Amino acid sequence: MKKDLIKELFEKFEAACYNINDVECWSAREMKVLLGYNNWQNFEKVIDKAKEACRNAGEQVENHFTDVSNMVHIGSGTEREVADIALTRYACYLVGQNGDSRKQEIAFAQTYFAVQTRRAELVEQRILDHERVKAREKLSQTEKQLSGILYERGVDEKGFAIIRSKGDQALFKLSTVQLKKRMGVPENRPIADFLPTISIKAKDLAAEMTSLNVQTKDLKGQDPIEQEHIDNNTAVRNGLLERGIRPEELPPAEDVKKVQRKLEKDEKKLLKNIKQDKDDKKDE
Repeated sequence: MKKDLIKELFEKFEAACYNINDVECWSAREMKVLLGYNNWQNFEKVIDKAKEACRNAGEQVENHFTDVSNMVHIGSGTEREVADIALTRYACYLVGQNGDSRKQEIAFAQTYFAVQTRRAELVEQRILDHERVKAREKLSQTEKQLSGILYERGVDEKGFAIIRSKGDQALFKLSTVQLKKRMGVPENRPIADFLPTISIKAKDLAAEMTSLNVQTKDLKGQDPIEQEHIDNNTAVRNGLLERGIRPEELPPAEDVKKVQRKLEKDEKKLLKNIKQDKDDKKDE
């Protein structure tokens, strides 16, 4: 495929994109033309195959293929309403995969939407990783604050460790040793470093509740504070169970320290690329 044609197709595909509720979409009617199809009925067959592929992949077809209607000019200043389908990037990718690969436009679309879809997935994963790292940092801050409050109320470092362990047992219905074994967590590492984001936030909420109630109720000594922390973790667990979430059954996540290093490495690479782009522009 010639470079000029690739550039032309790229610009056309980019220009055809529009937003529906902050989701990038393409009109199936426009895609028909962009992909080199003349007949709508023939293109509908390709869309039907793409829907089936979407369904087989476990996705909700309606989330990627949305029935809409558009007004088109039919001459003499008049318009007519025609049925159309709003296609997400993923839907366009599936359409490309099920189109006539002999068409240059289809060959281009297969690569274009595969790359763009993968890029969107990477962005989404980076956001999720960033959220998890921030949640872990927040939990560390909350537990540090709670430790300070408890120290003022007669609970030493060893007592705090016991209270935290009892809280985990109330939240996960497993002892620290059992939970670590189940999740494959090294003995010398905190469980929180391998928990999914929702579990980290659950621990953080329970610790925040304990911190507040210890001060509000003016609790002192290990026993009453321990019971308060158990009660708070039990309350958080019950809230999760009501929504069908059993925290002890959630799969472990990647070591949060590795995730943080990866994010920092990506950040440095991004800043380096930005600097390189600026230097290149100066040289021009």
